[in-house]
Amino acid sequence: MDERRRRGLEMMRRVYGWEMDDAPGDFFGITVEHLFGEVWTRDGLTLRDRRLLLIGMLAGQGLNDVLDIQIPAALDNGELTPDELREIAIFLTHYVGWPLGAKLSVQVDTLIARHERKDRGG
Repeated sequence: MDERRRRGLEMMRRVYGWEMDDAPGDFFGITVEHLFGEVWTRDGLTLRDRRLLLIGMLAGQGLNDVLDIQIPAALDNGELTPDELREIAIFLTHYVGWPLGAKLSVQVDTLIARHERKDRGG
């Protein structure tokens, strides 16, 4: 395995918060080697900064299924607190529109509750 692929798989593990196995195919290879091995590992922004930008973009496009991955990962990795996520939902609502923002707010509260139950062992 070359260095870029190894670095990309490691960054995917950090971003998603779970073990990421290598997989075949050009699409997976480009995702691992370019997006995670080059873009996510660049200097200039922290992982938290990148997560904030990604959450904003996903919320703006109404991609709540991907937010279901990104928000728990941000909580699990300690990048964002529940209070920060709630504030993000309030802030973004004024830019993405009330329907998308309201959906994000409910989603944030639901995912925080799930995270807190998991931390309590329930």
